[in-house]
Amino acid sequence: MKKNLGSLAIGGLAKAAGVSVETIRFYQRRALLPEPDRPLGGIRRYSTVDVARIIFIKSAQRLGFSLNEVAGLLKLSDGSQCDEARALAEHKLADVQSRIADLRRIELALQELISRCQTSRSEVRCPLISALQEKTADEDI
Repeated sequence: MKKNLGSLAIGGLAKAAGVSVETIRFYQRRALLPEPDRPLGGIRRYSTVDVARIIFIKSAQRLGFSLNEVAGLLKLSDGSQCDEARALAEHKLADVQSRIADLRRIELALQELISRCQTSRSEVRCPLISALQEKTADEDI
């Protein structure tokens, strides 16, 4: 028998959306997901709209959007403001590209330090440890 997705308790919502109940409550505290009214003596009920909203939030997070950025995207979720959505995505892409460049720089620095360890076996001190001790936090290795 198929569950009525128009009337889900919080546990059913969590299962339908593939998240935990704690995640739903967290999204509600962050005002990303509205908290339905509790009928007198009853339990809150959620709908397929709520399931879709959670799936939207999780999809945006997988693309690297922060919850603050997701909140901005949710304001545009009716699809009528494509230019604004594109601008947010372009900003996110530039951020991702910058982080990739930083990671490549770190990768090269680590490769260099590792190669020093492999070529300097006769030294008393480890070249990698020495290099880290000699450099200040804001210098490139």
